[in-house]
Amino acid sequence: MGKLRGRVFKYGDNINTDLISPPQYLEKSLEIIAQHAMEGVDEQFARQLKPGDIIVAGHNFGPGSSRETAPIALKMAGISVVIAKSFARIFFRNAINIGLPVLECAEVDKINSGDVLEVDLMSGVITNLTTGESYQAGALSETVASVLAAGGLVPYLERKYGTSANS
Repeated sequence: MGKLRGRVFKYGDNINTDLISPPQYLEKSLEIIAQHAMEGVDEQFARQLKPGDIIVAGHNFGPGSSRETAPIALKMAGISVVIAKSFARIFFRNAINIGLPVLECAEVDKINSGDVLEVDLMSGVITNLTTGESYQAGALSETVASVLAAGGLVPYLERKYGTSANS
């Protein structure tokens, strides 16, 4: 896994799954759901987003529903990584399972909306290309890095065990 680079969309604490993936779209296709990602907290998000952009947030990103729709919406919308002070445990696990990198970093208060970051997932080093500052996120475990490199849990298991989920 290489380095990721993108522009920051910054949000506060307790951004729950209903804000990330509004429930009125749950019966729609994943493409439609992605078009409405983060609409509950930022109506302009999907229109302003460019592939590779990054979400930075405060404490407890992703509490609420255990459904995978929230991280899927972010990944399909084009988010390359979510960086937060902390994550709701189920959101964190769901993000890894679907192949969306998530990093915990205590220094997110130093990052602003619009900053451009370069993120090295393996070392956890986040470089703010706008300010020149660097921050250290928690490093990914070898297993988590392998799951992300495979594109999520299902492709990881298929590679590891040589089977297909459709068999």
